[in-house]
Amino acid sequence: MREIILVKYGEMALKGANRSTFEDVLIRNIRFRLKKLGKFDFSKAQSTIYIVPQEKDDQRYGELLERAMERLRKVFGIAALCRAMTCEKDFADISSRAIPYLREPLTAAKTFKVEAKRADKSFPMKSPQICAELGGIILEAYPHLKVDVNTPDVTVTVEIRDTHAYIHAAREKGAGGLPVGTAGNAMLLLSGGIDSPVAAYMMAKRGVRITAVHFASPPYTSERALDKVHALCEKLTPWCGSMAFYCVPFTEIQEELERSCPEEFFTILMRRLMMEIACRLAKEEQCGAIVTGESLGQVASQTLPAIACTDAVADMPVLRPLIGMDKTEIIEISRKIDTYETSILPFEDCCTVFTPRHPKLRPRLDEVEEIQAEVDFAPLVDKAVAGAEKKVFAQHISEGDV
Repeated sequence: MREIILVKYGEMALKGANRSTFEDVLIRNIRFRLKKLGKFDFSKAQSTIYIVPQEKDDQRYGELLERAMERLRKVFGIAALCRAMTCEKDFADISSRAIPYLREPLTAAKTFKVEAKRADKSFPMKSPQICAELGGIILEAYPHLKVDVNTPDVTVTVEIRDTHAYIHAAREKGAGGLPVGTAGNAMLLLSGGIDSPVAAYMMAKRGVRITAVHFASPPYTSERALDKVHALCEKLTPWCGSMAFYCVPFTEIQEELERSCPEEFFTILMRRLMMEIACRLAKEEQCGAIVTGESLGQVASQTLPAIACTDAVADMPVLRPLIGMDKTEIIEISRKIDTYETSILPFEDCCTVFTPRHPKLRPRLDEVEEIQAEVDFAPLVDKAVAGAEKKVFAQHISEGDV
């Protein structure tokens, strides 16, 4: 018998008649994430996905398990996961395998407890009996241990399932959420800052497949600024899966704004034109919403009146998953998903290059629309949409993968 990976899901179990659809998408996403590592067998039963490497060499088998676990920790839809030893549904086999298999965690621990989950009710021993008898065998093998049923250092779990029993002692919390692709597609306005990558992560966690759009204004913004945004896309793919990315040339629009519009309205007009372009590209990608990294009151363009003026040009929902979060909370997540250090690299984006000295904090929609109507931006918007360059960022592959 060998170790396998057990993947558990939580929220998906409540999906009723649609549950099998969510399960199929999750398995498809897992297959994609593990494809470059090697060959695996997949099966599902009782809210659990079983993942077994197709590898005969023991050392290679263990390496595949560890690399697969690393990938699976970032797959949305997984509530918990663990490596587990497979046993026959026989208590003698369970107890004989548990002692050597759990040597490392039990040797390092001071306290433990045993939990049993008897999904197969035909198994002759009930859960309390399994816990008591296996606990006694463990105490005999590791006499330094004590039982603590409230806060043990190690929880030994025995699962009696349909075809086999499984033992594990290191269950990990998964990424949670819903499988990417189960909640439709959305277009993310991706700057080079801290917030928008976190917004992508938050929406992917709710099952949304992300496409990104970035606005570049050369020569005011450099090639290194664009490289930075590309790097952010690569950082996001382990969480979001493959992402389509659009880079929109925005220089002519910003120069026209600077020539023709009052400086204090520059930011809000720029945001409206970005939103208009993003909506047009979103329709091409069959997206049902726009996603931004805005947090209420963080900057001048994120006051309630400014947000209302921006949303007025959108012809689809605008989702702002960070709207009630403060900067400390956002930075904490950015560190978790490994985008923070890239986001703070000192390369300007188009929003910061053309920032007015005194932006309008509480713009009125009628006033903004009147100013925008005085300039014919339609040809420039058409040109920007036509000039958008598309690139696809695939799932990140680590060095050493085969």
